[in-house]
Amino acid sequence: MRVLLDTNIIIHREASKIKNQDIGTLFKWLDRGHYIKVIHNLTVSEILKNSNSDTVSAFKVKLQSYEIIENSSPMSEQVLKVSQQIDTNENDKIDTQILNEVFSNRVDSLITEDKKIHKKADLLEISEKVFTIDEFLEKIYSEHPELVDYKVLNVQKIQFAKIDLNDTFFQSLKDDYEGFDNWFLRKYDDEAYITVNSNNGRLLSFLYLKVEGTDENYLDIVPQFQPKKRLKVGTFKVISNGFRLGERFLKIIFDNALKNKVDEIYVTIYDKRDEQKRLISLMEKWGFTFWGKKAAENVYVRTFIPSFSVNCIRESYPYISKSQDSFIVPIYPEYHTELLPDSILNTESPKDFIEDSPHRNGIAKVYVSRAIAPHPKKGDILIFYRTGGYFKSVVTTVGVVSDIRESFSSESEFVDYCLSGSVFSENSLKEMWNYSTRRPFVVNFLYVYSFPKRVTMERLIELEILHGINDAPRGFRKISKAQFETILEETKSEGSFVVD
Repeated sequence: MRVLLDTNIIIHREASKIKNQDIGTLFKWLDRGHYIKVIHNLTVSEILKNSNSDTVSAFKVKLQSYEIIENSSPMSEQVLKVSQQIDTNENDKIDTQILNEVFSNRVDSLITEDKKIHKKADLLEISEKVFTIDEFLEKIYSEHPELVDYKVLNVQKIQFAKIDLNDTFFQSLKDDYEGFDNWFLRKYDDEAYITVNSNNGRLLSFLYLKVEGTDENYLDIVPQFQPKKRLKVGTFKVISNGFRLGERFLKIIFDNALKNKVDEIYVTIYDKRDEQKRLISLMEKWGFTFWGKKAAENVYVRTFIPSFSVNCIRESYPYISKSQDSFIVPIYPEYHTELLPDSILNTESPKDFIEDSPHRNGIAKVYVSRAIAPHPKKGDILIFYRTGGYFKSVVTTVGVVSDIRESFSSESEFVDYCLSGSVFSENSLKEMWNYSTRRPFVVNFLYVYSFPKRVTMERLIELEILHGINDAPRGFRKISKAQFETILEETKSEGSFVVD
């Protein structure tokens, strides 16, 4: 497979001082997957003009490790039209020429962190071939899990004092924030969320949160905040590795915001590094918007006042609406905790789920089905029912439908679409595709909430939500609004995530 690498990725790779750990992880996995690393002659020209002589020298030495596109493909009419819509300067036009190589099928895919390139790829309907670093690593992990020589230990919440401040993970934070070491020491008794590489114990992600009251001083933020109860994302860094850790940590942020009943979430962040720009893009995808400045940092804000919009599922997450239809959805025990790890049963051992994987970490998940109607629609509520018989079947989890994909043109399209967000392996997905002439469809959903108390099939029958032992849910079992409210009550759910 021939993978074209954008100019900025090569510059970061060949820099005399590696400032982006994501790049090293990407190249390691490209080599292990035996991908052919391709660069464009326009990239070569750009790097040779770089003002850093060490970067240029390193690049010249390693030039033979890349396959070079010497001559640009003729610009297609569709690409030219998109260029006229989007491009505003010469660098944009060079990026479009590089993207044109993907559109012309001269390479299999492109890896870039550039937002404009991704926007152009969307307009050209080739976004499935254009990846961010994180998306490509996730693709490699999903397709070749055997290539990964380490596991990511699940999220831990521990005191600062137990975290190694000398870990190279913190170097970029030390470079960006004068006095970071002193700030870290002052927080020694506070707690942060982390994940680590199981082989060497090195940090892969770090998150610190702080709840602020209405009397907080915001004189250094422009425009100034009005008094509100807020959750501050104090420090947030994630190294790309294909495990969707960014989404996992966003879920922690939203859970804390819900628990503390805040009105708003905000983060201050630079946009100098690719890792920072990637986090900003991720947060924007989930409803954060640019507010203003705190000195040289950007300030992003996300309202957390309860509201729900079927047209903006991610932006209004984790809220769901009782006005939408609700469905009970069966899931087999062997897949339940793999897909919904926060809904682990008391009878299961957490030790079996200490290692992360993309489908466990993602808020956005995939449910594959070939059930006959009724089918849910976007915005509808899913209540997951772990099968197991009269005494062991339980409802455990609430999700909200973000999208439905009813049809696919081929087996390979179906497999590629499902692989990273599903619990199923590539071979299992192929078997599902070929099981019968009625092809499977896909329900994309966002994981919202795990019930504090589990309600069994026995109790669901007593409540007349199910009608006897032979009435176990198959496919999507639509229930009434009153039955949904009964389930919330019986499961002792904290209902602040539900809006009318």
